[in-house]
Amino acid sequence: MGINMKPIYLDETKTDEERVNDLVARMTLEEKVSQLRYDAPAIKRLGIPNYNWWNEALHGVARAGAATVFPQSIGLAAMFDEVLLQKIGDIVATEGRAKYHEAVANGDRGLYKGITFWSPNINIFRDPRWGRGHETYGEDPCLTGRMGRAYVKGLQGSGRRLKAAACVKHFAAHSGPEKGRHSFDSIVSKKDLAETYLPAFEACVKDAKVEGVMGGYNRLNGEACCGSYYMITELLREKWGFDGYYVSDCGAIKDFHMHHGLTSTPAESAALALKSGCDLNCGVVYLHLQNAYNQGLVTMEDIDKAVYHVMMTRMRLGMFDEHTEYDNIPYEANDCREHHKAAEKAAEKSMVLLKNNGILPLKKEEIKTAAVIGPNTDSEEILKGNYNGTATEKYTLLEGIREAFGENTRIFYSEGAHLYRDNVENLAETDDRIKEAVSMARRSDIVFLCLGLNGTLEGEEGDANNSYAGADKADLNLPESQMRLLKAVCETNKPVVLLLSAGSAMAISYAEEYCDAILQVWYPGQMGGKAAANLLLGKSSPSGRLPVTFYRTTKELPEFTDYSMKNRTYRYMEQEALYPFGYGLSYGDFSYGKLAVEQVVPGTEGYIKISAAVQNVSEEECDEVTQVYIKITDSLLAVPNYSLADFKRIHLKPGETKKLEFLLPADVFMVVDEDGERIFDGEKAIIYAGGSQPDKRSIELTGKIPLSVEAELGRLRGVKTCRK
Repeated sequence: MGINMKPIYLDETKTDEERVNDLVARMTLEEKVSQLRYDAPAIKRLGIPNYNWWNEALHGVARAGAATVFPQSIGLAAMFDEVLLQKIGDIVATEGRAKYHEAVANGDRGLYKGITFWSPNINIFRDPRWGRGHETYGEDPCLTGRMGRAYVKGLQGSGRRLKAAACVKHFAAHSGPEKGRHSFDSIVSKKDLAETYLPAFEACVKDAKVEGVMGGYNRLNGEACCGSYYMITELLREKWGFDGYYVSDCGAIKDFHMHHGLTSTPAESAALALKSGCDLNCGVVYLHLQNAYNQGLVTMEDIDKAVYHVMMTRMRLGMFDEHTEYDNIPYEANDCREHHKAAEKAAEKSMVLLKNNGILPLKKEEIKTAAVIGPNTDSEEILKGNYNGTATEKYTLLEGIREAFGENTRIFYSEGAHLYRDNVENLAETDDRIKEAVSMARRSDIVFLCLGLNGTLEGEEGDANNSYAGADKADLNLPESQMRLLKAVCETNKPVVLLLSAGSAMAISYAEEYCDAILQVWYPGQMGGKAAANLLLGKSSPSGRLPVTFYRTTKELPEFTDYSMKNRTYRYMEQEALYPFGYGLSYGDFSYGKLAVEQVVPGTEGYIKISAAVQNVSEEECDEVTQVYIKITDSLLAVPNYSLADFKRIHLKPGETKKLEFLLPADVFMVVDEDGERIFDGEKAIIYAGGSQPDKRSIELTGKIPLSVEAELGRLRGVKTCRK
């Protein structure tokens, strides 16, 4: 090599594979092992700076100071809007790059400063008691896969280099309980894995080419999720074609010997994880890798493979290039007004109108006095969710309502009750807050009652500080302090609009009966108060849909620790929901017609093309979310209820009609057998299209019957049906 020639790993005329192989070959054993830690040190002789892999971007760049805070993920899922979510992902990557450039310029390469984002969380929200459920995109594998794929594509971009590296988590069946998660063994059938828990991961790997996958703390059927050769190497890499890096959840590898009882020493744990395919350790156990090598527990080939994967990700991010297409993103692109407007639009689209007796939208000129009551009224905490950044512009519900109504409306404010504490020893003291709220309600034209939870009551083990079990919910009820307030205010017989802040389904049967309207606002991000006010006053029409089922009580649910899908989520539940998955009201009315099967392309790679006409029959310009469900009617292996197969959000002017077309791939008409294999089984399927799912409760609440058409599955296969 000539004196002035670049080493191959810095030569941008070479392929990434050639460059990474050259780089790995130049490293010593000690250097290689050092790069498998999340806080990888510099290798000065090779010109490699230190890099901290750990960064978060669940709904905006998190934990690194000022950044735009979008609605929490469960709210983003309620948008049913892939286009907007991909745009949000792009905005987050822009802000991440802007902050990264500034940090590097200042010599800051510490925690939460990188562009490897350990997001999104695409676990299935199988049980509403799970504290971390609001980090997910809900209970349905189709919706979760589609929204996860959109966010990954937005984060990673479509350029020559990755704009940022997304990482889906937590592979694979991980959804509580939080207490004991370091030793928990998720027992899941092959059918449930393939039918519910794995499809979103597969979609993000195959369709979105996600760069990272994070393993969970738990065991899955006895094997550690960060130490399963089958799950990581055989399924993820060999079957699905994943070619990025696999990272442990933070501290998960030490659980092998400390809690799971799978190994006896840190060296053995490090060896089990590495040989299974876990490339990067968030934790300290990989400090023992060289010891494991000296003991013969791992080979140089094992180490090289992992180093190749992590260095390939850094190569794809452009860290060894002189320039990338993202170098000119200025710091001013972070936390800018344009991004705040996008957060406001997302919050509007995420909120779900659960009940409206006609009181909404309000005419503000008719409201002379309004009472805004409840512990979440002026709460900044409800705007955040968790894994959040720091908002520099923010609107609580009180601030949004006060600004929207203006000076001509007198706004009364009372906290009314503590978020969850109830002074049972001195009810008179507790009633004192309630009496103030009642006094305000009685002298108001309308009451906005702001109740629910926040991220300190439902969240991750160690983060939430509550009386519940390790950040999970003990039940689905509002805290007793809030129930007392709710009943007292409703008993004034004043019009009451409930603004419900929560990241999960709540049992709100009392509110359903006695409140005039209910708006589910989730954890709506920094612009949440402004977005809620826009909806209340009709500046925009509610259009969110529930990404989870709202149950009536926990009595309908199996044990929290039971990972079987039987009687869980809308696809398997046997009882009637309080509010069904996919449900949400609008100020507009829509008419569906002409649902038809237009084309059938046979084969496992084929599809069924359907079309439906949707008309806005109201005077409101608004969005509709058209949902397509399928039900295979004559297979014992089929999901017992309905399954979401496709959806589209459309905007319609008054009187406007649009013809929508959907291409339903063959696999949505297949069933999963007990071995976890997708097969054709059954003669017929019913395809539904409408603004909600076709169950009885959805129809009762909306007054609309989704259209249906029957499909012959034999035509899809192109052969005579042969049922088992």
